[in-house]
Amino acid sequence: MSFTPKGIVVPIVTPVTADGQLNEKAYRGLVDYLADNGIHGVFPFGTTGEFYAYDLGFYTHLLEVTKDAVAGRMQIYAGANHITTKGAIEIAKCVEKVGGIDALSVLTPMFVSQTQEEVYTYYRKIAAETSLPIIVYNNKPKTNVTVEPATIAKLAEIDNIVAAKDSTGDMTNAEEYIRLTRGMDFSVMMGRDTLILAGLHYGATGAIASCANVAPRIAVDIYEKFQQKDYQGALDAQFKLSALRIATNMGSFPVTLKEALKLIGHDCGDCVEPILPLHEDQREKLRTVLSGMGLL
Repeated sequence: MSFTPKGIVVPIVTPVTADGQLNEKAYRGLVDYLADNGIHGVFPFGTTGEFYAYDLGFYTHLLEVTKDAVAGRMQIYAGANHITTKGAIEIAKCVEKVGGIDALSVLTPMFVSQTQEEVYTYYRKIAAETSLPIIVYNNKPKTNVTVEPATIAKLAEIDNIVAAKDSTGDMTNAEEYIRLTRGMDFSVMMGRDTLILAGLHYGATGAIASCANVAPRIAVDIYEKFQQKDYQGALDAQFKLSALRIATNMGSFPVTLKEALKLIGHDCGDCVEPILPLHEDQREKLRTVLSGMGLL
């Protein structure tokens, strides 16, 4: 399969109204903000989009709005995340029915511990049920389930499993993904915003970067300046973005990103409860970070 994920892809937040409905105006405004700042792709219903909080009807509507709002300006990835193989396949079929989506990001199952054989079988069966390119999404800190490098190398042999997103924060793990799949039609995307530049140096093709919701131009600069061999410029941009990524530890993810978006003029509402807004002292610290990044 010829699809190659690359550049900076944004796992876009899900803007909602006070009564929990999609805030379409805010969503379209955010898509425009990302496109205007050079983002290469958007990814509805990732972890940052609070995929766990919405049903398939909401999701289908969001994908339709995404297609219309993007209007061919960048690629669209879609999350297909579930605790069971059957559930993930159902979401994949829903995405296929919507049409016009470039790739699926499939998170490991949550809560249920799995052997590597079970992880492999999970992805193999999903891949067999869809023609869409699949990105294996490893977010061990959130799911307590990992996809070991040897398993990634085995999954890379499946035609429509085209990439892995590594959100473990473990650079050795990402390096092994890259090393073991060299020479294969397979890519690695970084999923930890502090490690984008490090991953590019190893051979990653880009990043799925949550903080790019707020600072898209800075995130794009890491990638584009690296491609231009402006390594100092790429490092400067990486340090700027890292400050925001560290600040996300102030609250339950992704509340800091939604709060930051409000502060820079993109009110996407609050996170779904039980996640609560930041306290005012945390908000002040966030203002300081955003000011230092040139966003306020």
